[in-house]
Amino acid sequence: MGLKDAEYERIVDILGRHPNLAELGMFAVLWSEHCGYKHSKLALRRLPTGGWRVVQGPGENAGIVDIGGGWAVCWKAESHNHPSAIEPFQGAATGVGGIVRDILAMGARPVAVLDSLRFGDPAEPRVRYLISGVVGGIAAYGNCIGVPTVGGELACDDSYRDNCLVNVMCVGVARRDRLARGVAAGPGNPVLLAGNRTGRDGIHGCTFASEELGERSQERRPAVQVGDPFIEKLLIEACLEALGTGAVVGLNDLGAAGLTSACAETAARAGTGMDIDLDRVKRREPGMSPYEVMISESQERMLLIVERGREAEVTAVFDRWGLEWAEIGRVTDDGVLRVREGGSLAAEVPVAALTRDVPVYDPVVEEPPYLRRAWRAPLPGDFAQGELPGAANRALTAILASPEGCAKDWIFSQYDHMVQVNTVVTPGADAAVLRVKELGPAGLAVTTDGNGRLCYLDPRRGAALAVAEAARNVSCLGAEPLGITNCLNFGNPEKPHVSWQFAAAVDGMAAACRALDVPVTGGNVSFYNETEGAAGRRVHPTPVIGLVGLVADVTRCPKAGFQAPGDVVGLIGPDGAGGGAGDGAGDGDGLGGSLYLYAAHGLVAGRPAAVDFDLERRVQDATRELARSGILASCHDCSEGGLLAAIAECCLLAAPGAGGAEVEVPAGGRVDGALYGELPSRVVVSAAAGDWPRVEAACAARGVPVRRLGRVAPGRIVARRAGGTQALVDVATGELRAAWAGALESLMGGARQ
Repeated sequence: MGLKDAEYERIVDILGRHPNLAELGMFAVLWSEHCGYKHSKLALRRLPTGGWRVVQGPGENAGIVDIGGGWAVCWKAESHNHPSAIEPFQGAATGVGGIVRDILAMGARPVAVLDSLRFGDPAEPRVRYLISGVVGGIAAYGNCIGVPTVGGELACDDSYRDNCLVNVMCVGVARRDRLARGVAAGPGNPVLLAGNRTGRDGIHGCTFASEELGERSQERRPAVQVGDPFIEKLLIEACLEALGTGAVVGLNDLGAAGLTSACAETAARAGTGMDIDLDRVKRREPGMSPYEVMISESQERMLLIVERGREAEVTAVFDRWGLEWAEIGRVTDDGVLRVREGGSLAAEVPVAALTRDVPVYDPVVEEPPYLRRAWRAPLPGDFAQGELPGAANRALTAILASPEGCAKDWIFSQYDHMVQVNTVVTPGADAAVLRVKELGPAGLAVTTDGNGRLCYLDPRRGAALAVAEAARNVSCLGAEPLGITNCLNFGNPEKPHVSWQFAAAVDGMAAACRALDVPVTGGNVSFYNETEGAAGRRVHPTPVIGLVGLVADVTRCPKAGFQAPGDVVGLIGPDGAGGGAGDGAGDGDGLGGSLYLYAAHGLVAGRPAAVDFDLERRVQDATRELARSGILASCHDCSEGGLLAAIAECCLLAAPGAGGAEVEVPAGGRVDGALYGELPSRVVVSAAAGDWPRVEAACAARGVPVRRLGRVAPGRIVARRAGGTQALVDVATGELRAAWAGALESLMGGARQ
C-alpha cells in the first residue's frame, strides 16, 4: 500500500482505532505521493497562481482562464509514466482518457490533446516497443473520442530507458456561465455514478505510481487501467448535456484513487460529507470487496452531484446516450465519508483525514556532486579550418536526424489532428493554433515544452528556459501567453539530490512565470521515476510546460518556413557574438547542454545559458507585435540545435522555391557555438526586403537587438562568418531533408502499434 509505519500510526491516532482493510486502502491511495503531493506541496506554494484572467487556479480538476466574449479556456497536463512503462498502449491511452475527463469535469468541451514523450535509445527493441505502443495508445484513444492531437514533443536519452515519460495535456473551451466544479454541495443532494462499470483494473494505480520501478514491476500490470474510448465519447456528450439542464451541482472524474478520490475530494471542497451504498455500484466482476470497489481506477466514470428533486432530468440524459448510471448515495452535512455494503458499515472516515490531513514532508536537499563536475567538463574541440564545411555539415545533419530534431511525421500521421475542424496551424510548427468559432477570428495557440538535459545540468536554469521557450513559441504565432500547466517528472524525492533538483526547478519556473507574467493554473508532480537499487537509473529532472496563448486573429499567424526567394533572413534577440565568459563550459555561447553536443558528440555537459528575463520579455513583445502586423513572412523560435538548426528548419518547412538560405553568422568565439549554441531569447524571422526596415524599427522601439543575417536563396544552406568568405556550412537542402524527414521512421523500422 506504500504507507510508512509512522503514517499508519498517524491514521490510528486520527481514527482512534485501527482501520479496517477498506479504510486502510482509502488512506493508502489518497495519502500516496501521486494524490497527496507529500514531498512537493511546500515547494509548489512558491509558484505564482494568480492573474486578472485566472478564473480557476490550482486545486480543482483543471485550471481556467478567461479569453473574452463570455468564454474561457481550460487546460491541464498529467503523467502516466509507470503504467506506460509496463503496458505502453493502455498506459498511454488511459492517460489521454483521464486528462480529457479532468477537462470535462470543469464543464469544458475538450478541443485538443498534446503530448510530451521521453524514451531511451530507439536502437533497442524494447524502446521501440514502448514508443510504438505509447504513440498507438494516444492515437487510438484520441482518434476514437474525436479530440484532435495537435502537437507535442519527443526526446530520447538513456536516462529514460527504464522509465519512459508519457505526459499528456488536454485543452477545452467553455462558456463562463456553464463552468462546473468538483463540489459535493447541498446536504441531501443525490450522488450519481455514470459511465462504465467498476472492475478490478487500476487497483492501487496511484500507489504504483508512487514507488520506484523494480524487477517485480511487471507484476503490477493489473494496476494499469483498461480504456474504452467509445464509452468516453458518449460520456463527454452526456455530461455536457446534463450540465446544460442546470440540475448538476458538482461533477468530478474518477481517476487516480477512483471512487475514494472523487467522493472525498468533492466533499472536501464543499465542506460536506457523503454516505455511499456500494450495493448500488454497478460492477463488471463478481465478488468485489469494498476495498476493491473504493480504490478501483476503472476508466470512463464520472461522479455527479445532482440537485435533489431533479434527478430525472439528469438520468434521462444518460439514458438517451445509452450510458449506465446509478444513484449511489447522498451528500451529508457532518464531514464524514461513510461507505456501506449489505446493510453494514464498510468504512467510516472523516473527509478531512483523507484530504487535509495528508502528511507533508519538507525533504532534505543536497546539491548533486555531479553538477559542478559537469559544468567544468571539457567540451570537444571547435571545428578546425580544414574541416569546414564538412564537419559542420555533418553536425547539422546529426542534429536534424536526432529524435529531438527530426520531423515527427511518423508520430503525427497516426493522430487525427483535424477532427472538429478547428486546427489552423497543424503539428510541426512552434505551436498549434485552434480557432474558437464563437470568438470570430480569435483562437488559441498551444504548446508543450521541456528539456531534461538542460535541467540535469542546471534545474533552475533549465526550468526557466522551458517556460521562456513555451511562451516564445506561442509569441512566434502572435499569441499572448495566458498561463501554464506543468508535469514535473523527477526521481525519488526521499533522496536529497532529487529533492534539490525539484526545489531548484520549481524556483526557476516561479522566477520565469513572474517575470513573463504567466500564472501557473495547475499541474502534476510525478516522482519515483527511477529503478530501485544501488545500480538504479533515474530520469533527468524533466519539468514539462504546457502553455496556452490567445491569438487575436488566427488568419494572420505567420508560417514557420521561409516563403519567398530574396526575402531577408534576420535574427531577433542576442546574436551571441564573441561567445562570452560564463561560469561553466559552454555557458556564454549556449553550448552547455546543447543538442549539438548530444547528437554530434554524445555529451551532456557544460552549463546552460541563463535567461535574461527582461530581454526575453521584450523579445517576445516585439515578436508578437510583428507577427500580428503581417510584416513577417515567417517566424520561428530558435532553441534546440541553435541558430543553424532553426534556419535549416525554416528551409525544410519552406514554401515551394524558398527552401534554402545564404546567411552570415556573428564573428568571434567558437564556430560551433555561433552555429549550434542554444542562447535563449532568439527568433529567426524573414520578411520582404521592402519590409525589413519596419522589422528593425519595431525592435528598436522596444530596445531589442535585431540582426540581418542574409536572404532566402533556394536549394542550399550556406553560412559564413560576418565579413568572411569561408563557408562554415554548405549543404543541399534536399540532403538535409532526406535525413530529417525519414529519421524517425528509420529509427522505428516503420513499426506501428
